[in-house]
Amino acid sequence: MTTASAPTLAAGKWTVDSTRSTATFRVGNLGQTVTGTVPIIEGTVDVDAGGRPTAISASLDLGSIDTGHRRRDRDLRKPSLLDLDRHPTMTFSADAVAGPAGGWSVTGQLTARGTAVALAGDLELSEADGSTTLVGRTWLDRRALGVRAPRIMIGRRVEITVSALIRPVDDR
Repeated sequence: MTTASAPTLAAGKWTVDSTRSTATFRVGNLGQTVTGTVPIIEGTVDVDAGGRPTAISASLDLGSIDTGHRRRDRDLRKPSLLDLDRHPTMTFSADAVAGPAGGWSVTGQLTARGTAVALAGDLELSEADGSTTLVGRTWLDRRALGVRAPRIMIGRRVEITVSALIRPVDDR
């Protein structure tokens, strides 16, 4: 019997390949579930000698949010919702990463609409076909960011999944 070891990261700075990475969200909307995407602008991951991420940061382009419905995407720009004319970017910065190799718990600060909120989630590492991917999963209560709408119109709980293909900074 053989056991596969958990994938690990080499120490150093890693960068997110924004062209091969995605941020998706799911939220209730008028009794249905809406799924949308937000482009990742940039991101970095610092890894210690033990192969554990120690610093994670990312920026997302909320101005290019896509729910598959143009009117809904325009509505999200409104000041009472995401206020995208004033705040087109969302950022995340990890405060702490803990847990065994290949699967970690992450806490940090998410900033959108000019408001920073604490956020916690899980981070998983996978390797396939010579690529290294970090997948983060969390959920957010939209009210913490000041997004106000009747619950039937927009659910309070927003599920977020980020799949980021990463590569060492010195890797071209």
